[in-house]
Amino acid sequence: MSSTEMPARDLLVAVDIGGTFTDITLQDAATGQAWTAKTPSTPADPSEAFLTGVALALEAAGLPAQRIGRVLHGTTVATNLILEGKGARTALVTTAGFRHVLEIGRQDIPRAANLYTWVKPARPVPPERVVEVAERIAADGSVLTPLDEASLAEAVAACRAMGVQAVAVCLLHAFTNPAHERRVAAALREALPDLAVTASSEVLPVVREYERSLATILNAQVMPAVSTYVGRLERRLAAAAIDAPLLLMKSNGGVAGAAAIRRAPAVTALSGPAAGVVGARAMAEAAGFPDFITVDIGGTSADICLMKGGEVALTQRGRVGDWPLPLPMVDMVTIGAGGGSLARVTAAGALAVGPASAGAMPGPACYGRGGTQATVTDAHVVLGHLPPRLLGGRMALDVAAAEAAVRCSVAEPLGMGLHEAARGILAIADSNMVGAVRVVSVERGHDPRDFALVPFGGAGPLHGCALADLLGIRTVLVPPSPGVLCAQGLLAADLKAEFSRSLHAGEAGDAGVEAAFAALKAEATAWFAEEAVPPAARHTRRVVLMRYAGQGSELAVPWSGAARAPAAFGAAHHALYGFELPGTAVEMVTLRLEATGALAGTITAPRPPGTGAAPIGHHRVHFVGGSRDAALYDRGTMGAGDRLSGPAIVTQLDATTLVPPGWSVEMEANGALVLRR
Repeated sequence: MSSTEMPARDLLVAVDIGGTFTDITLQDAATGQAWTAKTPSTPADPSEAFLTGVALALEAAGLPAQRIGRVLHGTTVATNLILEGKGARTALVTTAGFRHVLEIGRQDIPRAANLYTWVKPARPVPPERVVEVAERIAADGSVLTPLDEASLAEAVAACRAMGVQAVAVCLLHAFTNPAHERRVAAALREALPDLAVTASSEVLPVVREYERSLATILNAQVMPAVSTYVGRLERRLAAAAIDAPLLLMKSNGGVAGAAAIRRAPAVTALSGPAAGVVGARAMAEAAGFPDFITVDIGGTSADICLMKGGEVALTQRGRVGDWPLPLPMVDMVTIGAGGGSLARVTAAGALAVGPASAGAMPGPACYGRGGTQATVTDAHVVLGHLPPRLLGGRMALDVAAAEAAVRCSVAEPLGMGLHEAARGILAIADSNMVGAVRVVSVERGHDPRDFALVPFGGAGPLHGCALADLLGIRTVLVPPSPGVLCAQGLLAADLKAEFSRSLHAGEAGDAGVEAAFAALKAEATAWFAEEAVPPAARHTRRVVLMRYAGQGSELAVPWSGAARAPAAFGAAHHALYGFELPGTAVEMVTLRLEATGALAGTITAPRPPGTGAAPIGHHRVHFVGGSRDAALYDRGTMGAGDRLSGPAIVTQLDATTLVPPGWSVEMEANGALVLRR
C-alpha cells in the first residue's frame, strides 16, 4: 500500500515511545477529531506498550482497529542502543593504513568532562576488530590503487573468524567514488548473508573520515535490533487486524517507510524529540506565533529547540551520547532533566539533579512502584503542583511516599525543611534547562525575550512559567495536548529524506554543481518511487554547505548559483557570528538535496467558543511567597476565549499546567493555552 495514499480506512494512529510513558494519538483524518492515550512504557519490549496504547485509544474512540489506515511511530530503540553501548558486535573494514582513524578521533577536549585532561571513551569498534583492504581512491574520485581481491578475501575471512554480527565498510574518499566500497560490501553480503552490512556511501557520503566512520559503524550496530523490532511490530499490528503502512519518524523531522529505516536505522536516533518540534510548529503557527523556543520535558530528558519564522533548522553536527552523528537532524540540545530525574546530595554536600533517572520502573516514589529516591516529579507533588490523580483519574499519586523520598534524599542530609528541599530540586532542574535554552538562543545570536516559550511533554507545562521568569520571556504557549505532542507531531510530519555528497575542487563551478545535484536528484527520484509518492506531492530543496577557506566547519545555505553563493554565505555567517570576511575565499564543501513527500497531515482543530472557565475544586500549593489555595480547572471543559488567572492548576489526561500568581491564561481558537505574565 502506498505511504502517501489515503486509504479507505480513515483513521491515523501515531505512537511515541518515551523512557517513562508511551503516548498515542488516534485521529479521524476526515474530521480532525482526535483521541489520546498514555500508558507506561515497557523497556524490555517497546512493542507491548505500543499495542496496549493503540488499544486504549481505540477503546476511547469506540472504533475498530480495521479502520486504521496509517501507523506513524517515533522510536528510541536506536537511541538507547547507542547511548547504552548495547548494539551488535561490529567490525570495520577500511582502507589500508587507516586502521586507527577511530582511535585518533579529534583533538578537542569536552570541557564539561574535565577542564585540563580527557580520557577518551572506548570506541564502538576496538582496533582488533578493524580490518584493512588494499585499495586507494583519490580525493577527486580517481583510482590510485585498484582494489586487491586477495586482501578483500582475507578481510571477509577475518570478519567470519571474529564472529561479529555486523560489518561497517568505510573506505577513503568513497564519497566521490564508491565503486570499491560497493564491491567490498557486496562480497561481505554474499559470503556472510546473516550479517548486517553497511557501507558509508549508503549512509553518509561526505567528507571527514572520523565522523563518516562513526556514522557507518553506529548504523551497522543498531541495524539488527531495529530490523528485529520493526519486524516484530509489523507482525503484532497484523495480529491486531491493523493492515496499514508503518511509517517511522526520522531525526530530520520527517517520516519514512519501514524498508528505508531497516537500511539506515541510525536516522531514527532522535526521532521522538524531532516529532515534538514538528508538532509544536504546527500548533504555534496556527496560534500566530512563528518565533518560539520549545522545551520538551519528559521523564528522562529535556529537549530544547529554537524556531524562527516557523522554519525547522537542520544540523549535521549533532551528537548522540559521546559520539558525533553527522546525519541531518533537527537542531536541538538535549540534557538529562525530566520528571524522573533523581535528586541527590553529592559527597561535597551539594544538591544535584539528574542526569540519572528513575525511568519507567520503578519511576518516581509518588507513582507507588517501589521508587524511594527523590525525583523532580516528587518535588512537584510535595509542593502541591500536581492534583491527587493523573491519567484521567486512572493513576493515584502517593503523596506520603513523595514526601518521604524528598525528606530522606535531600531535606535531612542538607538540614532543611521539606518544602525548601523540594523547591531546591526544582530550582536546580530549571537552572539546568535555562542553560540549554541559552545554548540555542543567546549563543547563536538570539535574545530569548523575543520568543514565546512552548513547553510540552508530560512535565513541560509544570515548568513553563518558571523557565519563562528566569529567561525574561513574557508569553508561554501550552499545546492542546502537551503530554502527547510528540505523538501528534507524527501526524503533521511529511515523508523526508536528504541526499548528500561532498565536492572536490574540480566541481566548484556551476557545471560541476549541477552535475552533482543531478546525481542526487536521481537518488531522490528512486526514493520517491520506493515510497510511492505521487508526482504532485514531490518537492526538493537544494542546499550547499560552505565555509571560508581554512575554517573547520560549514554553514548550510540555500543554493542560488555559484555567482550568488558567496554573498549568501557571508550573510548567513554574519547572522550567526556577527561578522563576515569580505575578500576571503569561500569553499563549497557538501551538497544536500532535501526531498519531501507531502502527506497533508494536521493536528490543529478548532475549539468551540467557551462559556467561562469554572473551577472544579481547589488545591493547596506551596509557592515561594507562602501557601495558597489554587483553583483546579478541567481543560476539557474550557472553550475558545475562556480566561483565568493564577494561582491555578489546569488538569488534563496527559499533562498538568501550573499557573503561578501573576500569570493569566486564555484559550486560543485552536485549543492552545496562552499564558502571559
